[in-house]
Amino acid sequence: MPDKKKQLGQIFNQIAEAIETGSFGKKTRVILTTGGSEHGYLELVKGAELAQARNSDLEVILIGPDCDTTLELYATDCEKEAHEKMEELLKSGAADAAVTMHYNFPIGVSTVGRVITPGIGREMIVATTTGTSDTNRVGAMVKNALYGVAAAKAVGIAEPQVGILNVDGARQCEKILKDLQTNGYGIHFTESVRADGGIVMRGNDLLLGTPDVMVTDTLTGNLLMKIFSSFTTGGSYEAIGYGYGPGVGEDFPMIICILSRASGAPVVANAIRYAAEVAAGRITDVATKEIQAAKKAGLTEMLADLGKTGAITQNQGIQAPPKVIVDEEIPGVDILQIDEAVKAVWKAGIYAETGMGCTGPVVLVPIAEGDRAKEILIKAGYIS
Repeated sequence: MPDKKKQLGQIFNQIAEAIETGSFGKKTRVILTTGGSEHGYLELVKGAELAQARNSDLEVILIGPDCDTTLELYATDCEKEAHEKMEELLKSGAADAAVTMHYNFPIGVSTVGRVITPGIGREMIVATTTGTSDTNRVGAMVKNALYGVAAAKAVGIAEPQVGILNVDGARQCEKILKDLQTNGYGIHFTESVRADGGIVMRGNDLLLGTPDVMVTDTLTGNLLMKIFSSFTTGGSYEAIGYGYGPGVGEDFPMIICILSRASGAPVVANAIRYAAEVAAGRITDVATKEIQAAKKAGLTEMLADLGKTGAITQNQGIQAPPKVIVDEEIPGVDILQIDEAVKAVWKAGIYAETGMGCTGPVVLVPIAEGDRAKEILIKAGYIS
């Protein structure tokens, strides 16, 4: 009988707490390791306490130097021990997600960041920001797109609109993603705000947050995160945004989010919130479904083709036809393939040159040969 009264008392206390806090479901438990900050560990503790105060549906667990806090704390001054404890709690189910300054993800896993763009204060997913999705640049960008879509869906965007930043590999990435879409993969594209449109995004689109998911290579994404986070502070203190985000990859089982060592308390608090959201949205399951759907649409074969050198071999030794005036631009060829695309046109007896248009590299041909040159480039897979 006393045990029953005790159980009833505990239930009553839980109900009373839920009514007081407005939180009636199971709380999401998020770890924060507090070592490694350029601003000192207390800056991270401050961010953790801010996140806890703002979000009644989560519990923050600290792993790091001992300090005066009301949060649950596992004290250690060793980063290795902190990560070991973090992994132990995640694997046992004692915690749902973690936020840390540094983590060695395996090849194939990259982090998906989240920023607040300065144009109109819109949130935007940046895919990706740390890690290596694939050893091939274009293959990595394609996977980055899938990881970005998974993160966007995990935070509640049912049909995220995707754009590809205008960097090396963008056009090849665009072609593969469009081919996946044609084959049944449910990806949705946005249009640039610039007059010529297209899914390849310019700097204007970065500032405005045109897409829900901005696809780029990881090094560029890392640079963008730093700029978006600290442009108001001169660079030394990252004050805006959600950090580098969760590591996403095929069959990666844990939710581990990354912060810059320059992150201030506001970003720390947002990163914890982001971690809780993707945990509640079951990002690991969502990512697996996205990758499986893309594979069903031919992803594996398309990525394998990136490693082939057939086009280069076929075009070796081809000489340019006699020089003539070139007065038509053919856009859409990736800069990594522009020289081979020109040789493919030469092979058909059409003189062509490389050039640079307002949206990137172009193939220049005589206007009378424009349609035939486009057909050649489409058939060879240089444009879509």
